[in-house]
Amino acid sequence: MDAPNFITPYADLDEVLAEMLGHWQRILGENLAGAYVQGSFALGAGDQHSDCDWLVATRGSLSEPQITQLRKLHDEIPTREGRWCQDLEGSYAPVDQLASVEHLDRKWLFNDHGHRTLKWDDHCNRGYTRWILREHGITLTGPVPRSFMPVVAADLLRREAATSLPTLLEDLATWIDIDTLAWGQRYTVLTTCRILYTLETAEVASKPGALEWALRTLHPRWRPLLGQVRDERGLGWDPKVPPRTGEADAARAFVAHALETADRQTSSSRAADIP
Repeated sequence: MDAPNFITPYADLDEVLAEMLGHWQRILGENLAGAYVQGSFALGAGDQHSDCDWLVATRGSLSEPQITQLRKLHDEIPTREGRWCQDLEGSYAPVDQLASVEHLDRKWLFNDHGHRTLKWDDHCNRGYTRWILREHGITLTGPVPRSFMPVVAADLLRREAATSLPTLLEDLATWIDIDTLAWGQRYTVLTTCRILYTLETAEVASKPGALEWALRTLHPRWRPLLGQVRDERGLGWDPKVPPRTGEADAARAFVAHALETADRQTSSSRAADIP
């Protein structure tokens, strides 16, 4: 299957993706099993504030010369002018590992957005990323993901979401400070909305989609916080702008609420399992 003429709402991004596909075909040859767009653009919610997430499925082990060429490619792309060359993110995944959830959390060659390196990381090998790829992935080349990927079970998605909550603030603190960065405060709330959405529906939503769901369904006491995040998302990243007084604490309280929700759900599930 060839890449669709229109992949995303942005012609300049489509041009970058088409070029990347050409590089993947040239470098990987018969090792290229498929190439896909996943993440927010696959969910239909990608915008100027989104990364573009991709995944390349590979056959067999890549040779050292192939890996060397891929490293050179990802070293060069972020040096270009243009918004999207710094916001591509994805992994090279063995297709046989995509064919079974038993391989969840295996590390794949990963390129973080804005970085000029490839490293071994499980960033793209989670239940929720597999769900997006299988259910909504955009095929650039190769078979559709549904033809070789199994369904990601509802209990797996919910368990993964619940497990991420106890350490969410600690994990975020390794790379953002929500007390000094307004973007970090908004990101924390958006991520928590996504987790709550998955706990409730056993599906995955984009950050904006999960935020709108939260505004419609959660207790009214959270509307001021959620409305603030929705209204300010378009401000994007600015390292010079701190959150206003009380906003970081409100984000922490929202995470605590989500953790309580997950604990209640877990307790209910355990009670239901008792004969």
